[in-house]
Amino acid sequence: MEHRYTEIEGMKVAATDGEIGKIVDLYFDDERWGVRYLVVNTGGWLSGRNVLISPRSLQGRGWAEDAVRVALTREQVENSPPIETARPVSRHYEVAHAMYYGYPYYWTGPYLWGLGAYPMVEGARNPPPVGPAEREMAAAAEAEKRAAEDSHLRSCVEVVGYRIEAQDGSIGHLQDFLVDDETWGIPYLVVDRRAWLPGGLVVVPPDSVDQIDWGTSTIHLTLTREAVKQSPEYP
Repeated sequence: MEHRYTEIEGMKVAATDGEIGKIVDLYFDDERWGVRYLVVNTGGWLSGRNVLISPRSLQGRGWAEDAVRVALTREQVENSPPIETARPVSRHYEVAHAMYYGYPYYWTGPYLWGLGAYPMVEGARNPPPVGPAEREMAAAAEAEKRAAEDSHLRSCVEVVGYRIEAQDGSIGHLQDFLVDDETWGIPYLVVDRRAWLPGGLVVVPPDSVDQIDWGTSTIHLTLTREAVKQSPEYP
């Protein structure tokens, strides 16, 4: 089932032993177009600290009314690697995050989640915990090997509202993302074309994105204005 990003924002996140906080953002990968992390604000519990929760942590699909449920304890979340969400997330941090939770890297392998199309790999389990010094040393060594790689993580909060540029001119702005609650892939971008053309919202697939210009807040498409005009309408 597909959900709009703006519907997911604000949902509660519940651990196995209590509430963690609320979703304030999603980080997506602009290469394979998958949601990699829920950005969760912990409110008064951890002094308003933001934490990143991978969809690999979800219990089943993880949806229950207005809450997302994860197979983690509050203590696991509290002791997870700290993150400054005002800065770009580095691959170094992603390695440390994956090692802490015992998840395989999503960027190694041919599929959306590396070795598979879904967040959880059958039989995957968290490894026994190790000390902070061992984690830090291992993460640093792994990060050095991958120093040339970019994480390609982007913030939904930042990108919503970007101008959409077709091959032959402006055509609208990004209104929303659609997120599959099973794969956590992004099958469509929701484009608001009302300021440029008659009609409402339409959806375009992410593989029609040629590039995202972060300096000018513009998403460039491989499509023409006419192709966007003829794209499926979104209710």
